[in-house]
Amino acid sequence: MGRNSIPIGDHNGKVVCVDLLESALEKLGQYSKEYGVNDVIVLEKADIGDYQIKQNSYDLIVAVSSLEHVASETILEHVFRQMEEGTKIDGINCIIINSGVEEIDIKTNKKVDALLEINIRTEDMIRKLQRNYDGWEVLMQLVKPLEFKIVRNNKDILLKTNAITYVVRKSK
Repeated sequence: MGRNSIPIGDHNGKVVCVDLLESALEKLGQYSKEYGVNDVIVLEKADIGDYQIKQNSYDLIVAVSSLEHVASETILEHVFRQMEEGTKIDGINCIIINSGVEEIDIKTNKKVDALLEINIRTEDMIRKLQRNYDGWEVLMQLVKPLEFKIVRNNKDILLKTNAITYVVRKSK
């Protein structure tokens, strides 16, 4: 709801923000007014898997903790292609995606199903990123193990993930 788009909008041109949730877009609209960037923030209500990225249109595409929520790995591959084709020469794609997610009921210490549509091993996700961005300059590749205590269905859950940061520049 603006933690990435508002700072980008404060320093750059137009920022297109895509979200499926109307409530998230409404909050982002409010926050963009509060922070004086509403003239550069464009709100688009869409599923990322269906959103059409216009070819050679963007200097920067940022996807933070969103791509793991597309409906399938096939759609994820499609989104990567769209991002690649939509990026101008010398443009950058910054992807932060969770992999190897585990959810553990803290009280029983038993694993529960992780609520992600795409949850693959970290090594496999890195290979997928490298394959899709073959020929691009890798500016950063980082895997950071994270743990969060969350509440799901009135239960305390320990969520463990490997957050992959993958930043690449499109070369000529």
